[in-house]
Amino acid sequence: MNAWSDRFKQMMGRTRFAVCRIFIHLAGEQVAPILGVLNRVGREAIDAEGDLQIVGEGLVQICESLLQYDTYWTSAANEGNVFWNEGEAGDEFTNLFTDSAQRYKSGEPDLSGSYGRTNDPLYLSVTRNLIVMITVAYEGETAQLETDLADMNALRAGLKKLINLHYQGTLRAIQVHWSPAQLGDELTSDQLLQHFPELIPL
Repeated sequence: MNAWSDRFKQMMGRTRFAVCRIFIHLAGEQVAPILGVLNRVGREAIDAEGDLQIVGEGLVQICESLLQYDTYWTSAANEGNVFWNEGEAGDEFTNLFTDSAQRYKSGEPDLSGSYGRTNDPLYLSVTRNLIVMITVAYEGETAQLETDLADMNALRAGLKKLINLHYQGTLRAIQVHWSPAQLGDELTSDQLLQHFPELIPL
């Protein structure tokens, strides 16, 4: 029934919007460099005051880093919905944004830069667990994102498609959260299960 409805709305010339969120869990002491990429890209996005082109370029860097570290992917999940009304899509994006921001020790970069000073002590704990939450809204239909991404090959294809969507200019909103939010914070296995129950082992 939904397929018939979609085709009818396409014939009527209505724009299709999709909102999706991807969870990626990486595990291992070697995932710390990705946390550095996330914080750097996040600071650049804030400095650019949310300019979608710059945020999109940051998303490309994040996706490329995640693809580079795919050997550390442990579990994943995704969710999303389709809308024919831009306002409703915006509301869904806001809801997912709010939920991601409220997850355990998740957020955006620490702009104080305190953990990056050269005289910082070198005993910061290194988290073995990192969750990256990518939320996007885009125009059109994208099969690679509108499927179950709890599969290594599907997740690779989905991240590559996000990169393509940026270059195609069809992304309408982008937000990335991560947990823990900065170096020195930890996300334990128990906290992972408690705050990210939707994750499915890869």
